[in-house]
Amino acid sequence: MSDMSDTTLGRSRPRPEPESIGTSDDLFARLRPAIAGALGALAGIGGSELVAGVLGAPSLLAAIGSFVIDHQPAGAKDIVVGLFGTNDKLALETLIVIVAALVGAGLGILAVRRSFALAAAGFGAFAIAGFLASLRSPDATPTTALIVAFVAGMGGVQVMSLLLRAGGAGTTPAGAPVATVAPDWSRRGFLIQAGGIAIASSAAGLLGRRLLEGGATEASAPTIPGGAVKATLPPGAELTVEGVTPLVVPNDRFYRIDTALITPSVDAATWRLRIHGLVDHEISLSYAELADLPLFEQYVTIACVSNEVGGNLVGNAKWTGVKLRQVLDMAGVQSAATQLVGRSVDGWTAGMPTAWVMDPAREPMIALQMNDAPLPKNHGYPARLIVPGLYGYVSATKWLAELELTTLEAFNGYWVPLGWSKNGPILTQSRIDVPHDGQGVAAARVPIAGVAWAPDRGVSRVEVAIDGEWHDAQLSMPISKATWVQWLYAWDAAASGPGDHVIEVRATDGSGQVQTADRTPPAPDGARGHQTIRVRVS
Repeated sequence: MSDMSDTTLGRSRPRPEPESIGTSDDLFARLRPAIAGALGALAGIGGSELVAGVLGAPSLLAAIGSFVIDHQPAGAKDIVVGLFGTNDKLALETLIVIVAALVGAGLGILAVRRSFALAAAGFGAFAIAGFLASLRSPDATPTTALIVAFVAGMGGVQVMSLLLRAGGAGTTPAGAPVATVAPDWSRRGFLIQAGGIAIASSAAGLLGRRLLEGGATEASAPTIPGGAVKATLPPGAELTVEGVTPLVVPNDRFYRIDTALITPSVDAATWRLRIHGLVDHEISLSYAELADLPLFEQYVTIACVSNEVGGNLVGNAKWTGVKLRQVLDMAGVQSAATQLVGRSVDGWTAGMPTAWVMDPAREPMIALQMNDAPLPKNHGYPARLIVPGLYGYVSATKWLAELELTTLEAFNGYWVPLGWSKNGPILTQSRIDVPHDGQGVAAARVPIAGVAWAPDRGVSRVEVAIDGEWHDAQLSMPISKATWVQWLYAWDAAASGPGDHVIEVRATDGSGQVQTADRTPPAPDGARGHQTIRVRVS
């Protein structure tokens, strides 16, 4: 910024538009200051991401995103997930980048029309805000966070300065236009320089993010001893229907919803699980010590509370790990403990009733593997909680670091202060996978099929309504009460006749409770209602 000292870009009084960027009729020329400021903001973000990746420091972009997530108004999660699904994090970070570019554009205009010093101060203010946000990260250190913030602020100012001077946006103390290049600087030359900066900023940001998301992965997971108690699929557990969701969802297709904008990298060799709070004696287990405990497998269906009726934020997998109750017994749970809190390495928390965990009717676990493979990094490596029957927001702690025994009154998990229910049992739900809403079908036998779930009560019945008339569907053989089932109804579309027809589905759980038709949004404790689609018979 020192090379700008011979101009009056730092003056606060208005000045005439420089001749070298064109007349008032030249729209492109008038956009140059905004372009310079916007690219300055993008360069600051890209440079800070690269430095953060090299230093292993928190990303300013992710830190600001985490701040937004942590302070979102009640119901915002429902809206965002409903709009973007599992792309919610990408959407948030994209929005932050767009807002930063718009603010930078405003600062570029401010630098020319009012004061470069004020515009530079604006970049500094945003860098300070990012610095303060990054200090909230458990692995942040003030020194590295300050370096990243300095690069963001200074990089943005320098790029804006460079492009403003290249565009002839400076003035002398007498108010005359200044250009550090030939007076006939062309639009093409400005665009080449601006384009080069945009490409370099993007490359730096992508490389930095790759470094930030690198580190330990499930590929480096220590070998887990064999001998786990096996879980097998019963005959008839899966129906052969084209288009129906697989009974066991592959790891790379399994839904992911969490608050981590950058997936934590945890080294299993140094990782430890701490169990503390209202226990007889605090304990700490290494990955090897945890894996040496008796292992078992079980199929469990888990679901996100943000899942809309007919949504896909639900999945069934085979999990391998240790019994949660066995680990808690090693510490000795005191009778006053009414809540178990799972805490992630990034500070995220979920709280569930101790009574739910201790009920022998279900088998909560600390999972180390998913579908016979090391637990994927995106799904919580090296260890996560799987608690049958509870929505993930109150139970399914990924990247598990601590188990704390406390009381229900003493602590609220992450999502509870944001308007979500403290209790989160998974509701009875069903979904139509085929046919799709609005699809045309032939006047013949048409398979209507999908999945239904009610962990950990099980599904006893699924019914399909054609234009309001209910029919029983065929069910796959249940694996257990903790898993979903597939269902199929063979519809005689020819008998129903040509034209539009309404198809509806409902499930009955193992306790005899029929899925309600009354619609509710996901907040605060899960969506209710029947999925309904319309198809046309031709």
